[in-house]
Amino acid sequence: MLRLTELKLPLDHDATALRDAVLQRLELDPPDLTSLAIARRGYDARRRSAISLIYTVDAAVRDEAALLRRHAADPRLAPTPDTGYQPVTRAPATLASRPVVIGCGPCGLFAALILAQMGFRPIILERGKLVRERTRDTWGLWRRGVLDPESNVQFGEGGAGTFSDGKLYSGIKDPHHLGRKVLTEFVAAGAPDEILFVSKPHIGTFRLVTMVESMRASIEALGGEYRFGCRVTDLDIVTAPDGTRRVRGVALANGETIATDHVVLAVGHSARDTFAMLHARGVAMAAKPFSIGVRIEHPQKLIDRARFGGFAGHPLLGAADYKIVHHATTGRSVYSFCMCPGGRVVAATSEAGRVVTNGMSQYSRAEFNANAGLVVGITPDDYPGHALAGIEFQRHWESRAFAAGGGSYAAPVQLVGDFLAGRPSTALGSVTPSYKPGVTPTDLSTCLPDYAIAAIRAALPDFGRQIPGFDMADAVMTGVETRTSSPLRIPRGEDFRSLNTIGLYPAGEGAGYAGGILSAGVDGIKVAEAVALSMTGGGRPRHAGRRGEMAVAYG
Repeated sequence: MLRLTELKLPLDHDATALRDAVLQRLELDPPDLTSLAIARRGYDARRRSAISLIYTVDAAVRDEAALLRRHAADPRLAPTPDTGYQPVTRAPATLASRPVVIGCGPCGLFAALILAQMGFRPIILERGKLVRERTRDTWGLWRRGVLDPESNVQFGEGGAGTFSDGKLYSGIKDPHHLGRKVLTEFVAAGAPDEILFVSKPHIGTFRLVTMVESMRASIEALGGEYRFGCRVTDLDIVTAPDGTRRVRGVALANGETIATDHVVLAVGHSARDTFAMLHARGVAMAAKPFSIGVRIEHPQKLIDRARFGGFAGHPLLGAADYKIVHHATTGRSVYSFCMCPGGRVVAATSEAGRVVTNGMSQYSRAEFNANAGLVVGITPDDYPGHALAGIEFQRHWESRAFAAGGGSYAAPVQLVGDFLAGRPSTALGSVTPSYKPGVTPTDLSTCLPDYAIAAIRAALPDFGRQIPGFDMADAVMTGVETRTSSPLRIPRGEDFRSLNTIGLYPAGEGAGYAGGILSAGVDGIKVAEAVALSMTGGGRPRHAGRRGEMAVAYG
């Protein structure tokens, strides 16, 4: 097979146009092109009056070698890469112990799946509930203002990504095509085939629920064992006379201890009590940058027109998204985060007395509003102190938002026009907020640091120039968005182990090594491979050499 890139066709091309374009580019007679498959399809909307589709295709041809010689100077033609996944090892016939995976969000899910597929029969510990029970509890907060601290947007089967837009793209480097493994497993679990080739694949919450259940069934069929409602409260760490620390087990809230010498820590970015336990037990960790801000909502039709012009509503384009950034004169950056076309703003707190927002949409992206985080980058210089200082910083502003919303999990909101004018909002305008259990018009300046408010005020007019109407007076800003990523990192070495605790494998978003569903899944695969090699003495992980790498966050 040969891979041909950057084939540009009109948005409304006919059924034969793609094959004809390949024949023309490769100077082939029709019988010489024996098969054709789309590897990737994106769009170019820089000219709204002439939006085009951009294809990458895999073609089977007669006499492939001769064709490659004839087009040797064409940088857009090459053999199709092998993106199939190959396990790094297999479990021995008898296991001295079983690996434990803490957390079953995207990272823990794929760590468990890969370990199970290699025969290691992992034990998966999840503090929350099965995904459907968790969904009911989450709706309890959204509809009735009742929070279950152990079963919500952050905690439970599927992780925080279950209640999101289900984006499946990332900015990570992926030389071993592990992202393809993630997408392939999702398709096997019920995701639409198109996620394998569209440029910005997404799934949506409802589909994610059934996919997570299917993957759990696969893991259990391979010998994996799930335990829900199992919160890890401590690690059994032994210290040798030379100071070397090793994991020997995990302790649960019910008093049980599970013996193991390989623990995958995939707890997500909101497991604050777990981070405190790890810090108290001396596990190496450090504060890291993250971002804070608000959610902003516009009519989806406004974004569609701004991005696609007369092609707004075209079925191949779907609901329009955006990605924008403003570099303030203060040196801070304001940018869109986890943009959800045709979605809603959701209550995402996991702690009583706090308000946290996030964005969510279904596969159809058919709701009236577009929303995105509008967030400001901050660093540990903004919250100096120990490794957990970022958590204290988040809690402070989440509590302020809870108070500003009225103390009932309603969220504080402000219209953009009022925000820019520096006056509180007292009523809503033409944009109806989607956040449940409700909103309270107020002044968001009480809910974020002064420097964040100033940076967002400076950014909004610039964003209005980039996307006409973005700074419309009636657009709604909902506070606060604080959990864009983990506020700390648990550093690991090239073998993916904790720097100072043998047998502990920090993984995914909570440990500071991922930023979204796809990158978290990829990191879960890498860590699972490292665990498997450690358990079999199989040598150096094939992904070693990227210590400290962190994925771009896409929500």
